[in-house]
Amino acid sequence: MKIGVSSDHGGINLKEKIKLHLQARGMEVTDFGTNSLDSVDYPDYGKILAEAVISKEVDYGIAICGTGIGISLAANKVKGIRCANVSDTFSARMAKMHNNCQMIALGERTVGPGLAMDIVDAFLNAEFEGGRHGMRVSKIMEIEKEEI
Repeated sequence: MKIGVSSDHGGINLKEKIKLHLQARGMEVTDFGTNSLDSVDYPDYGKILAEAVISKEVDYGIAICGTGIGISLAANKVKGIRCANVSDTFSARMAKMHNNCQMIALGERTVGPGLAMDIVDAFLNAEFEGGRHGMRVSKIMEIEKEEI
C-alpha cells in the first residue's frame, strides 16, 4: 500500500512520527512536504497530497497541520477528494467504512502521537462497506457537480 503524507510547519513533527510508523508496517510512504519548521501555507500541502491521491500516485493520504481543519478544507477543494478531519479511532474507521474517504487529516496540536498512530491504523485497516453507503457517497459526489 502506498501512503502519501503532507503537513505544514505546524504538523511536521507528527508527520515524521507517522512516516516511521507506516514504514515499520511495511508501507511505501511518499512525503509531499513540508520538510522544515519554516512557516508555510497549509492549503499548498493539502492540495498537493489530494492531487497525488486523485492521480493514484498514492493509495491514501494523511495530512497534518496544527488542528487538521485547514489542511482538510484545502484537500476537500480538490475535485473527487473526501478528506475527514479526525481525532478518534471510531471516526477514522467510519470515514473509510461509511464515507469511503481517501484521506484523513490530523492536528498535531490536538492529537498526541500515540493516539495518532491508532487513528492512522484504524483508517488504513478499515474497508468501505458499500451498499447504502455507496449510494450516499455518490450523492455527496453529485453535489460537487452542481452549479450554484
